[in-house]
Amino acid sequence: MRAILAAIVALALSAAPARAEVSEIRITRQPGIIYLPVVVMERAKLIEKAAATLGLPNVSAKYLVVGGGGAAIDAMLSGNIDIATTGVSNLLLVWDRTHGGIKGYASSSATPLWLLSNNPNVRSLKDLTSTDKIALPTVKISSQAIVLQIAARKLYGDADYAHFDAMTTTLAHPDAQAALSSGGAGLTGHFSGPPFQQAEAKLPGVHLVTTSSEIMGGPLSNAVYFGPKSFHDANPTVVKAFMQAAGEAERFIAEHPREACQMYLDATGEKTTVDDLVTIIQSEGMYYDLNPVGTYATALHMFDIKLMKTRPANWKDYFFAEAYGLPGN
Repeated sequence: MRAILAAIVALALSAAPARAEVSEIRITRQPGIIYLPVVVMERAKLIEKAAATLGLPNVSAKYLVVGGGGAAIDAMLSGNIDIATTGVSNLLLVWDRTHGGIKGYASSSATPLWLLSNNPNVRSLKDLTSTDKIALPTVKISSQAIVLQIAARKLYGDADYAHFDAMTTTLAHPDAQAALSSGGAGLTGHFSGPPFQQAEAKLPGVHLVTTSSEIMGGPLSNAVYFGPKSFHDANPTVVKAFMQAAGEAERFIAEHPREACQMYLDATGEKTTVDDLVTIIQSEGMYYDLNPVGTYATALHMFDIKLMKTRPANWKDYFFAEAYGLPGN
């Protein structure tokens, strides 16, 4: 009798419909045209369109703007978002802390980040002193902070990787730009991103010190998509729709740069022009691509300085299988 009951239960369970996938997916972005693909997804409703073609016509996407990666992580860990779009260092940190419970989907963009200064005595990183104050999105763990640590190791040795940390302060890009322009907040520098760095470079007395590409010796994915494994595994169709939308957004940017830049201005209200933005997104070294680049070098650095406890074997350890067909590094 027990065997019969067990068989009935097993049959009932096997016939039960799968749990419905979510009807809303929540995604973050930050200020800056690095996050243009997310803006295009939002303005063109690409996720909704992709989900409908995959048999989920009632899926909607909600987009939240946060000031930095720290805020995005807090929102994710508190269950308020499903996918964050921010620096790869933030992905690596939460991948490590959650023992693989959070992973990446793909890259959003890569561009050289500029360290600018209004201190006439600072012409290289070696010229920075304790009197300098550099704004970046999140101290110690943002892409800019990690790049500065890598530079410090090259200049002063592994033991002094935190050489520049005390000179940095957390400030969202728009606020840092305003402070650097007005001379407020005691800022003498800003490790920024486009379009803020291009606007700041035009300010009187502001000059370029170095770039992330110079420090890293090549491109670095500045923004990556990542989220909880629980959401990924429970919502395969929604995830597929998101990946299709992310790829479509990047193709749209390549084929319709002016329209994409106008979407960005409509969404952000930033005081710049479409022409300036098109020039920026088509500048050397900037591209929108799902392929993650420079991430493993970042991971090894974070492991070396004990910011991560786990040493990944390769970049695929902290990305979902959706990214495995990409070259990656």
